[in-house]
Amino acid sequence: MEKTSSNRIVIIDALRGFALAGVALVHMTEQYIASAPTDNLMEITNGTIDQILSGAIGFLIIGKFFALFSILFGLSFFIQMDAAAKRGQNFAGRFLWRVFLLFVIGYTHHLFYKGDILTIYALLAPFLIPFYKVNNKWILLTAGLFLLSIPRFISYSILGTESAFGFSSFTDFNSELNTSYIQTLKEGSLNQVFAKNAGQGMLQKMDFQIGFFARFYLTFGYFLIGLWLGKIGLFQNVKERVPLVKKWLKRASIAFGIALLVTAGFFAMSPQPVDFNSWLHILGINAYDLSNIALTTIILCGFILIYRKKWGEKRLSFFAPYGRMALTNYVLQSIVGTFILFGWGLGYLGKIRTLYLFAIAIALIVLQTILSKIWLTYFKYGPLEWAWRSATYGKLQPFKK
Repeated sequence: MEKTSSNRIVIIDALRGFALAGVALVHMTEQYIASAPTDNLMEITNGTIDQILSGAIGFLIIGKFFALFSILFGLSFFIQMDAAAKRGQNFAGRFLWRVFLLFVIGYTHHLFYKGDILTIYALLAPFLIPFYKVNNKWILLTAGLFLLSIPRFISYSILGTESAFGFSSFTDFNSELNTSYIQTLKEGSLNQVFAKNAGQGMLQKMDFQIGFFARFYLTFGYFLIGLWLGKIGLFQNVKERVPLVKKWLKRASIAFGIALLVTAGFFAMSPQPVDFNSWLHILGINAYDLSNIALTTIILCGFILIYRKKWGEKRLSFFAPYGRMALTNYVLQSIVGTFILFGWGLGYLGKIRTLYLFAIAIALIVLQTILSKIWLTYFKYGPLEWAWRSATYGKLQPFKK
């Protein structure tokens, strides 16, 4: 498999860029609110094309590309630990310092955009360290417990749909709290948005993570899958693993169909309208998450199988520079997106159709990819990647090529 001069595996960078592109599409079309939209959010009417596009994004992208991004974080953890082990070093202590720095970067990003995932990654990452030397079967078993959302059932039995921090219920989209927050995004200054996100926004994010949406637990499950993929050397030996990848693809396709049928069955039997106050609703959302996991596997396997072909590698490698600078691009796209939409910037929140938001996201992805490619012809790392690496090792790292 092709490597760069720095011994990076290009398919991993390409896959990371591909995953980040999906994340960017979701965030932009959701207008960077990271909350349930209130009834009066949109000042214009989305037409049929917009609704079809929203449905396609929800079905094909939401929850899947975030999962890919999380799997790759777990894979990156393995690569760093393994590289240090081969040098006779223990990277665990430095990794903890590295994720603390990631939390600082993430929290700064969170001030702009409440949906930041870097802070969550940083909180979960230390728990990966004990699994580095654990047998693969136990890694998969633990990942399965998280991906089956066993913690969700525990959380729901205790909290139901209520907030762990005393906020209004998740299901009350038009609550005073949510309405006030979105109004701040629409009309508030940058300092006011920062103030909302700094305290209340972080607690609301943790509500979403540990409540019945279970994103916190799913994320760690994906981390473990990434760790496992690193331990079996999938991306170092892609050609040899093609039969296995095809087998995964076949099984995931079957699982996807079954999960969708089970999801439909649970929601058909559950009380209407859906308010997540029934265990049938929770079983339904759990089955839907399993369909997301299956579709993520399909996307991952499909990417690998296409990339191994010369024409596929040529096209999908387009995402590699974007993926090599994923941290910089992730933070920058949020700043650009919130500037376009929020009141402290151009103030277009609720004023742009989904179709046009989608087009803006595509343009931003293409522009960032081109700029990343140009940047990497002169520099070894993206700006934030270089700063993060330098702070990790406590000394300035080589920057210019």
